[in-house]
Amino acid sequence: MTADLDRAVGVRLQRVGQRYTAKRQQLVSVLAAEGHPLTIPDILRRRPDLAQSSVYRNLAVLEQAAVVTRIVTSSEWGRYELAEDLTGRHHHHIICTACGLVRDVELPGKLERSIDGLLASVGTDVGFVIEEHRLDLVGRCKECA
Repeated sequence: MTADLDRAVGVRLQRVGQRYTAKRQQLVSVLAAEGHPLTIPDILRRRPDLAQSSVYRNLAVLEQAAVVTRIVTSSEWGRYELAEDLTGRHHHHIICTACGLVRDVELPGKLERSIDGLLASVGTDVGFVIEEHRLDLVGRCKECA
């Protein structure tokens, strides 16, 4: 984890009246090291020293501060990842409705620009300014199909 990431997270937490505690830093570190969305059980397997209740509480604070994004799936567990603007990596997700698998997908630049243009047009049509977009492809993974 970089000092720049720590500084950015600290600033975001301050904006919502929170501190960048050691436990929150540990959560950010786990998410940064993994590079793909994790469930709370995934996080606890990587950091068994953290209490489950603490992980829940701190992820809620990190989500409120726009440090993490929660990805909702059809499985019992949501998944968490660092916010895109902190990682500098725009991506989308493939979500399996059967097993809850979530994988990151990066689209080719030309396709991403095309989607941006189409979404901006939709926004204009309804009087809405698009600031960003998220695209989840929902279906069944190879193992569940």
